[in-house]
Amino acid sequence: MEALISTGERILIIQTAFLGDAILTLPMIQFLKERYPHFVVDVLSIPSTEEVFLASPSVDNVIVIDKKNKHKGFRALNKFVRELKANQYSRVYSPHKSLRSAYITLNLGIIDTYGFDNSSLKYAYKNVTAYNYKHHEVRRNLSLISNDFDDFNWKILPEINVNENQKIKVNELIQGFSLKNSFIAIAPGSVWKTKRYPAENYEQVIRSLIENNEQIVLIGGSDDELYCDEIKSKFNDHIVNFAGKLCVAETVFLLSMAKLLITNDSAPTHLGMCADIPVLTLFCSTVSGFGFYPYNGKSSSLSFNDLDCKPCGIHGHQVCPVKTFDCGNKLSPEIVVTEVKRIINGNEKTN
Repeated sequence: MEALISTGERILIIQTAFLGDAILTLPMIQFLKERYPHFVVDVLSIPSTEEVFLASPSVDNVIVIDKKNKHKGFRALNKFVRELKANQYSRVYSPHKSLRSAYITLNLGIIDTYGFDNSSLKYAYKNVTAYNYKHHEVRRNLSLISNDFDDFNWKILPEINVNENQKIKVNELIQGFSLKNSFIAIAPGSVWKTKRYPAENYEQVIRSLIENNEQIVLIGGSDDELYCDEIKSKFNDHIVNFAGKLCVAETVFLLSMAKLLITNDSAPTHLGMCADIPVLTLFCSTVSGFGFYPYNGKSSSLSFNDLDCKPCGIHGHQVCPVKTFDCGNKLSPEIVVTEVKRIINGNEKTN
């Protein structure tokens, strides 16, 4: 473990979940740094989310735990915890609720620890906060630090720094494809297939938007590249695929130039919050009530909820449990296009 910056009281944030959860932890870290500017804030992350915390202006150090390789198994984990303990943290906040996170916290031997009551081992935390299922995940994370948040003041947007080289790369891509600074971004992918709005429906939405002279940019991670290529292949022009070509900060910078992002209930929703642009999130097997909806004033969401089987799980599935996928199929492209036009035109929502 490399030597870390230390200029004051050191605290540790444990967030070893995936990209979306990492982004939703940033407002909590930003608030913590603002309230306690003398704190040195370290974040414990996994390799795939290290870049998120490195790009945060409120994080001083990022420590990576490689759960699948280097730090796999109890012997490697215990060695890692001993190295972590040498940093002499005074507080630990763990928005992550896993048994491993609780085990790390417990073995650091720190008195001032904070976690949720639905954590796998809540007794590892001296200060236990109720995980309010009715609240947004950002507000839930903030509750680990303070109970001063109401229905409005919790809406802190996550901040991601973009360096000059990243800006140059994105600008060159935009110029290379002759994109205007008013395109519509679409993120059609998701790890969970029942969270994906059907590709054929996305294609109908895209076709309608292209007929309206909109330029379309597809975004996503490297795992989404082929899926986005399949969608792009249905169109001759007015659409480009940037999936797999940009890091998190570059994606945020790209989105800052978009007039709108259309996405599933997945990490791009929260990247849109970083860029503070209008986001339209399409909920298929999940619902906005789980607390992962876009929350700036420009954004909206759509969901077909008149189903006994919905929601079928907080994460979704790889295959629809009832084999119909009505939650995706019955959310018609016409409804989506109508909502897109409403957002772009700045009209009030009628329901």
